[in-house]
Amino acid sequence: MGAIRERMIEELELRGMSAATKKSYLICCRLFVAHFMKSPEQLGAGDIKAFLLNLMRERKVGPSCVRGYIAAISFLYRNVLRNPEAVEDLPYPRVPKTLPDVLSREEVQQLLGAVRSTIHRTILMVAYGAGLRISEALRLQVQDIDSKRMVIHIRGAKQAKDRFVLLSPQVLAVLRHYWVESKPRGPILFPSRSGRPVHVDVIRRVLKATLREVSFNKRVTLHSFRHGFATHLLEDGADIRVIQALLGHSTIQTTAHYTRVSTRNFRRVTSPLDRLAQVQSPAAR
Repeated sequence: MGAIRERMIEELELRGMSAATKKSYLICCRLFVAHFMKSPEQLGAGDIKAFLLNLMRERKVGPSCVRGYIAAISFLYRNVLRNPEAVEDLPYPRVPKTLPDVLSREEVQQLLGAVRSTIHRTILMVAYGAGLRISEALRLQVQDIDSKRMVIHIRGAKQAKDRFVLLSPQVLAVLRHYWVESKPRGPILFPSRSGRPVHVDVIRRVLKATLREVSFNKRVTLHSFRHGFATHLLEDGADIRVIQALLGHSTIQTTAHYTRVSTRNFRRVTSPLDRLAQVQSPAAR
């Protein structure tokens, strides 16, 4: 689908889609076309549904991933092929609303302390300390750190939105220590040996190796640091709209997800079983 692929890239760029979204959409559509070995112009609604069923039944692809395929194929037919009828009634599978494992503050400290490399540890500390997506932390440039205003400028974040986030004194101290020890050259704050930003796969491997060392039972990903930032702020009593702005969420509903994992309000409630102990039995009176 060479010509169609080029048209799709153009449509994605015109809408300001992120690099990650463009890559994901192109991969999904390429696999869709490869499944039938036909041009998507020769395929219709029945073929699309058959492909999605194959993903779920044969390849055991989860509902969240299937929704990603639907979004990509819908974009292809609506915006590139101009054939919206082919995707107008595609059902989106329900995604189970599971709660993420949230690291305690002690676990965050233990995990960060076990990372041996200064640059890798600093990246993770900045991600947790400022609530950044790992991609945002890796793209940081030296000029984005404003120690006078105590903010970090996040450029070109999700949905191409810039924002300012908190630069805490501790994060600033960590960055200064890293700067003195590593002395990075050029505009990129966390460069690899090639001069480009450290790749996310490198950090992912570092985290995996560190988790084997500390032997956590919880499921921990790179996004867990951002989850921890939001949840710990919420438990400290921070306003949810402030947290929304720091995270860069478009809607308050997205941020409200963290209220489901926060235990702040649980501490104010007494279990009925505990109250039974406070009630004197008739035989004892």
